[in-house]
Amino acid sequence: MSTVRRWIPNQHGAWAMLAVPYLAGVLIGSPNWLQLPLFLAWLLGYCAVFHVEQWVRLRRASRNPRAAARHRRPALVFGSAALACGLPLLSVAPWLAVAAALAAPFLAVNVHYARRNRERALANGLVAVVPACGMLLVALRAGGGPVAGGLAPALACLLYFAGTVPYVKTMIRERNSEAYRRGSVAYHALALLAAGLLSPWLAVPFAGYLARAALLPGRGIGVPAVGAVEVGCSLLLLGFLVGVYG
Repeated sequence: MSTVRRWIPNQHGAWAMLAVPYLAGVLIGSPNWLQLPLFLAWLLGYCAVFHVEQWVRLRRASRNPRAAARHRRPALVFGSAALACGLPLLSVAPWLAVAAALAAPFLAVNVHYARRNRERALANGLVAVVPACGMLLVALRAGGGPVAGGLAPALACLLYFAGTVPYVKTMIRERNSEAYRRGSVAYHALALLAAGLLSPWLAVPFAGYLARAALLPGRGIGVPAVGAVEVGCSLLLLGFLVGVYG
């Protein structure tokens, strides 16, 4: 069990961000066998990138060489497994190489922040959201759906998950910052307006996201409860996206 804990990334909030846009793309379009190995490659790739970032970060931030070294083997194993799943798909869907190339700059920015030991920076979190939400388009295209038809739901995902970055900070690391709370509420108010323009139905969940951003900070809610609320919010978004665009 301790080995599993060392190998599996401990950024629990990332799993919803990895899964929800992808599942939305699958369910909005037509499920296809190609989406299964693609999803596996996506998850394995995330695990590999996580350990690469930790290795890069700890090489500079820690005086203990073992701290960085323990991430090397997981990075190699997960990276090799991701390639083993992903490379054969290129023969069936060569356009995946374009998708990977478009995601690469965002990953490079995340590695840069890790090297500077600033993984928790607001900008770094926002950058990480973009390729994750872009996977909605990849999953939709893998199922034979039109990329243009996924732009609106992908933007809705981006509006929601970008909002989780400042909101979660108001609940944990910046829970005493009034500036962060106001900024989070202001963002969610704008996101509500933008979501309503995408579809009036999307105003319903985004109104709830605005309410939680305004009412929950400062109430002493524990980390597990914060995570549970975000899981519920993510599933709510998935349901609305499938209902509106499916």
